[in-house]
Amino acid sequence: MRNSLLDRFRGARGTSGSSGAGTFRADFTASLVVFLVAVPLCVGVAVASGVPAELGLITGIVGGLITGFLPGSSLQVSGPAAGLTVLVYEAVEEYGVAALGVLVLISGLLQLAMGALGLGRWFRAISVAVVQGMLAGIGLVLIAGQLYALADAKAPSSGLDKIFGIPELIGDVAGSGDALKAVAVGVGTVAVLVLWPRFRQGAKVLPAPLAAVALATAATAIFDLPIARVEVKGLLDAVQPPGGSEFAALAEVGVIGTVLAFTLIASAESLFSAAAVDRLHDGARTDYNKELMAQGAGNAVCGVLGALPMTAVIVRSAANVQAGAKTKASRVLHGVWLLIFAVLFPAALSIIPVATLAGVLVYSGWKLIPTKDLVPLWRTHRGEAIILIVTAGAIVITNMFEGVIIGLLMAVAKTAWETSHVHVEVSGREDGGGDGNGDGDKPLYVRVRGNATFLRLPKLLDELEGLPREREVELDLTGLRHVDHACEMALATWTERHNAVVKRDAAVETQVPA
Repeated sequence: MRNSLLDRFRGARGTSGSSGAGTFRADFTASLVVFLVAVPLCVGVAVASGVPAELGLITGIVGGLITGFLPGSSLQVSGPAAGLTVLVYEAVEEYGVAALGVLVLISGLLQLAMGALGLGRWFRAISVAVVQGMLAGIGLVLIAGQLYALADAKAPSSGLDKIFGIPELIGDVAGSGDALKAVAVGVGTVAVLVLWPRFRQGAKVLPAPLAAVALATAATAIFDLPIARVEVKGLLDAVQPPGGSEFAALAEVGVIGTVLAFTLIASAESLFSAAAVDRLHDGARTDYNKELMAQGAGNAVCGVLGALPMTAVIVRSAANVQAGAKTKASRVLHGVWLLIFAVLFPAALSIIPVATLAGVLVYSGWKLIPTKDLVPLWRTHRGEAIILIVTAGAIVITNMFEGVIIGLLMAVAKTAWETSHVHVEVSGREDGGGDGNGDGDKPLYVRVRGNATFLRLPKLLDELEGLPREREVELDLTGLRHVDHACEMALATWTERHNAVVKRDAAVETQVPA
């Protein structure tokens, strides 16, 4: 039985019994590292999403035991992600925790269908600027919201209200001793997250998120600080399978929009994460369609359990690769450790300060903002940088779904504009010099080449308007690779009117006595 299990999870190098055992030991060690990274992130994302902390652990467990076992990407680790926190929080505020299961379930089924139809690879065609803008917008809203959690205060609902309310929050914190203590714990957590990786020996033993949460929790207990802790209900009590009334809500337009946003963002983030993870190791590459189906299966199970939606998470995935994982056994085992922890030690969550989890999320939100890439992108591809900035701003001003749609529309419009190159070639100008040879009566031959769309129509008409008004025009559109209806009609109308005016003026001239 043991050899059979090793054979099932054996990687490309596991061709013999000894190498198979070595592979399993590497996966076992890596699974413990990923587990230690996952615990604070699962809990933090759940609390920031406005749901019980246990639901974050459930999603992490499903990400390990279900998604982790399925084919797709062998080393990518799935679970609740900061990238969906803002959207989940808005959905819970709008429809309630009970409706969350339906939203996640339908999103999972859509992902399964898209994977089965072979649409996984098409997510690679989504503009990188839109994805980066999406993550930046999420990061900004996440940071703004978690600043309130740092002070044990309730955050406003909209992104703009969160940002505009920060000055008032600062005033409230300055006048409250308890709020200042909570902020100190949160800021200390961020400081540990930033500085801990510099202590390489310590970082090898304990991942930065767990070290930060452990130190902040210990300090809170030692000094008996009067700040909010995580509320614990118990794993089984937190499970809320959706009922008939929740499914009835699918008839609402807003619910459908939220489902589509879940599906789009979770799929794009997972597949972009897969591409990043593939660059970190030299093992088997990701099958994008199978990975999309694996994510869909996991989200469908999470939906049945009423848990948070999942995506592939680059932080956990990178930790998995860096810890020496060889096969999918590492991510499956990390789900086992999460399950054991949630069942045997749920009370351990109740001693964690909310402010320290807010610190973890503030740090995670900052990491979502591509601060290092923005300036080089502005210098080399200014249009892409504008799409990134507008997408992020639209998410902050409106909401996740509308912001992403605005970004996608901008990316499509930019591509259409850049591909709509039109060249106008005019011949016969030299025949119209008016030298008395009669050549001025010959029409100008105008050939249009390229792609004529409505985006380039103003420029095209400007060039045609610049032609001599006393010469007829013979327009040749055979050089166009594409012409849309608006351009075709406009060019035909212009040519007809231009030639009619030339003939009319010529007729008038012949009637005037010399």
